[in-house]
Amino acid sequence: MIIETARLLLRPMEAGDCLDLLMTFGDPKVMAAFGVEPFREPEMKRWVARNLEHQARHGYGLFSVIHKADRTLIGDCGLEHREIEGAGEVELGYDIRSEYWNRGLATEAATAVRNYAFQRLEQPRLVSLIRLGNGASVRVAEKIGMHRGAEVLQSETRYWVYALERQDAFPHETAAQIDQRELG
Repeated sequence: MIIETARLLLRPMEAGDCLDLLMTFGDPKVMAAFGVEPFREPEMKRWVARNLEHQARHGYGLFSVIHKADRTLIGDCGLEHREIEGAGEVELGYDIRSEYWNRGLATEAATAVRNYAFQRLEQPRLVSLIRLGNGASVRVAEKIGMHRGAEVLQSETRYWVYALERQDAFPHETAAQIDQRELG
């Protein structure tokens, strides 16, 4: 499944994306959002392998995000099954190379994945775990319609849980109309 927006192509992540994704996850500015050191190649390979395994197990996962104008892989955006305070949730996440920040690209990718999750996968709810203080990710979550809920502790880190219900994403449409809408 390939999703196309005005400026981006989102395609399923592949093992061969590892070095390109290292340009995102090896960036200290990007990794500050996670409170961890930038990845090196071994960590990146393990991270990609884990995501590919997730995709095979759940039938959905992360897309590699390609900037159409320069054909550069600029990050990822997609869905991951997560356990949050004992409940299974589908998290919408996004990571974009810092040199592409402040152009609305994370919002563009997240909107497309939100629509894909609700319309094609028929997910009833999406969440985004956002580390306290990550204002840029908060803005993306809010722009795609998410609202802040609980504050949770995951792996000794505090996060806000932003969430959006399917019926709230398209409040003036029937289920049949939602299913027929275009993803873009």
